[in-house]
Amino acid sequence: MDNQFVFMFDQSGSSKKELLGGKGANLAEMTKIGLPVPYGFTITTAACNAYYDAGQKIPAEAETQVLEALQKLEEKTGKELGNPSNPLLVSVRSGAVHSMPGMMDTVLNLGMNDETVKGMAELTNNPRFAYDSYRRFIQMFSDVVLDVDNYHFEHQLETIREEKGYHSDTEITAEEWKQVIEEFKKIVLTNAKRSFPEDPKEQLFLTINAVFDSWNNQRARLYRRLNNIPGHLGTAVNIQSMVFGNMGDDSGTGVAFTRNPSTGEAKLYGEYLINAQGEDVVAGIRTPQPISRLQEDMPDVYQQLVETCDLLESHYKDMQDIEFTVERGKLFILQTRTGKRTAQAAIRIAVELVKEEIMDQREALLRVDPDQLNQLLHHRIDPDHQMTQLAKGLPASPGAATGQVVFDADEAEELSKAGKKVILVRPETTPDDIHGIIASQATVTSRGGMTSHAAVVARGMGKACICGCESLKIHLEAKQFNVGSTVVNQGDVITIDGSSGQIFLGEIPMIEPELSDQFQLLLRWADEETKMGVRANADNATDAQKALEFGAGGIGLCRTEHMFMDASRIPTVQQMILSETTEERKEALDQLLPMQEQDFEEIFETMQGYPITVRLLDPPLHEFLPDKEELLVAVTKLQITNPDSEELKEKQNLLRKVRILEEANPMLGHRGCRLGMLHPEIYEMQVMAIFQAMSNVMKKGIEVKPEIMIPLVSHVNELKDMRQLVVRVGEQLQAETGQQFDYLVGTMIETPRAALTADKVAEEADFFSFGTNDLTQTTFGFSRDDAEGKFLQHYVESEVLPKNPFVSLDQEGVGKLVESGVKLGRDTKPELKTGICGEHGGEKESIQFCFDLGMDYVSCSPFRVPSARLAAAQATIRHERTHGIKEPQYS
Repeated sequence: MDNQFVFMFDQSGSSKKELLGGKGANLAEMTKIGLPVPYGFTITTAACNAYYDAGQKIPAEAETQVLEALQKLEEKTGKELGNPSNPLLVSVRSGAVHSMPGMMDTVLNLGMNDETVKGMAELTNNPRFAYDSYRRFIQMFSDVVLDVDNYHFEHQLETIREEKGYHSDTEITAEEWKQVIEEFKKIVLTNAKRSFPEDPKEQLFLTINAVFDSWNNQRARLYRRLNNIPGHLGTAVNIQSMVFGNMGDDSGTGVAFTRNPSTGEAKLYGEYLINAQGEDVVAGIRTPQPISRLQEDMPDVYQQLVETCDLLESHYKDMQDIEFTVERGKLFILQTRTGKRTAQAAIRIAVELVKEEIMDQREALLRVDPDQLNQLLHHRIDPDHQMTQLAKGLPASPGAATGQVVFDADEAEELSKAGKKVILVRPETTPDDIHGIIASQATVTSRGGMTSHAAVVARGMGKACICGCESLKIHLEAKQFNVGSTVVNQGDVITIDGSSGQIFLGEIPMIEPELSDQFQLLLRWADEETKMGVRANADNATDAQKALEFGAGGIGLCRTEHMFMDASRIPTVQQMILSETTEERKEALDQLLPMQEQDFEEIFETMQGYPITVRLLDPPLHEFLPDKEELLVAVTKLQITNPDSEELKEKQNLLRKVRILEEANPMLGHRGCRLGMLHPEIYEMQVMAIFQAMSNVMKKGIEVKPEIMIPLVSHVNELKDMRQLVVRVGEQLQAETGQQFDYLVGTMIETPRAALTADKVAEEADFFSFGTNDLTQTTFGFSRDDAEGKFLQHYVESEVLPKNPFVSLDQEGVGKLVESGVKLGRDTKPELKTGICGEHGGEKESIQFCFDLGMDYVSCSPFRVPSARLAAAQATIRHERTHGIKEPQYS
């Protein structure tokens, strides 16, 4: 078969994840190892791509294969789709290559119509179950396929419950369900402008279309962008014979994790509902029971579930997230996938799986996502606070957050964009709320459990979340909730603790994070493996100390202009910039010299011999100048109110100087080495401060290794002149002190010309540090501030660009310049030290790229150092595996 678009679960070759998606591949794998998996088949991701290529139409070849597979499913089960006396019912689920929980669509009970529902009622001798299943199908199919808002159906159900005085759907009788079904059909006719389809094969192909379409719905695209999942992969579709958890009190449905996804504890974790279907658990409509209760309700099923979980974890060598259904006392496994987990849990699970000899250290390092580690470096609630608890729910995702209450996902996004910190409070969340969860500091729901949509998504993002807080009575229209007599309105501030499930009114102090022993152990394993250094960007002794605490091997970028941002120094800096003669400027520089000297002394002492890359002054000068618009207003007012005053003359003179220095494009103007070329006395002052600080610290017996970096070099002659300046000042200080200084002089490669002529530039450089932020701006021709504020988000959303190039290095374009710079530089000087110091230095894919180029180090902000250490180790392991250098061994 030229294009095999469909695979049965037990068919050979049916385990390719890229073709079958994660869910399909795992269903095939579980079928092969003998687990009780309801039989079915998978329509491949290739069929999804062919569907889009054909203008959102299933190719005829794929349609034929689906019908052939359906016939095999009917033969295997002894049932037939649409047969009233022995109906086959199926579920239709999406299944992408990468797990995207809740982002795409599912339809259960497909094959039900006015005739098959009667057959189901007779076969099961349970009319209530049959008609409940039928109304579920109408509701789900209409929402997913016919685009009828689920609100209409839920409103109808709420009306029935209120009329009858019922607390839950399980109390509704068969006859009442028949009435609901008739009302549901009217809702469909009114809103979809068509009757509900009775033909099961029409139902099937409409649903397959809808699942393929859901690959590009808004929430799926947003989730892919958030998690860097490529848009070209497509989704598979899994067609599986139904098993029913809503057949009575000997049936149920649930979700189980082989370990706790919040803490990593090696204990079965999850929830289930008696007499329910799978969507009831994850939708958060009913609050389920903890999995431990299953041991009391169904001890045999619980034991079988425990054994199945152990088998799956050993087989996949990782914590698994399992969906199961119990039909009349019999366990069925509907899905397994690698479980989403918090950073805290990821570290504990990785370390303990090594201790249990399920995997080795190198494999454990690859199982932890470096991006997640940032979750552990945020604040938590001060345990000594005196605030009284307002309410308590289920601790669904750890972490603490303070913010204004907001009840709508769109409003959460708007307020977040306006700079407000918000906490999204909802009865439950749906996948359509994902943008609000992203924008919020945390999420709170009054319904749903630890495996509800809100909990799973929040854990994956590392955001705090509390679910099932039933004491919260939420009034969405009034935009308020109450707990007893306490009313909390939209805009009121609350603090939540996702680790304990507690909610407090008002703001509570937070305390600094601490790295756990397991975290430290994992990072030690990372340092043992890595072949590339990780440094930090730090501009003062406090940041330098934090960098050391997080395991940095030096400072890769010390931005000296940040030392001048202190309010007490700004007037002197302005005096330096606005001086019209060298004598005036030297007067300001003489005041700045001791300040700079003290700054460097503190950093050198803190770093105790680690290398420190000091970048000489590189500000767009406008950042230090008085605001021109404010000066114009002040001058205009004085011209009216006090035209003969000295103050007016001073303001007019200042305005004149500001206008002289004003630049059309300051980022590409008189900054970097250009400042040193025109005003060498500025760089002389800074270099003098470096060497004097170095001399003072060396006298204390502390080793100092400065690397003096000349910024924004485009031509080798600029670096040649500036290097001579540094060497001249160094020789002068060495002669005066009688000390020998050990230092390097290099440059930041941040313009395309510097990268393209790096062989020439290297003649005057001891090291290259790639400033990937400015190199990205100058290569794309983007101003970062303008691009991110105006069009870059649109480019990423519409997939003009795969990612924001300021977040993840553009390897195709900017990366080629970096590669050229490294290669040309080392052609001239084989031992040339190279690194990057933009924030790309903390991003895992950029770190892999730098490692593959043979760079010596990456540098990032102190709080990203732990994740960069892990990413550097992963880059080493992947590189060595790719090149067959080293096979992993058990420790």
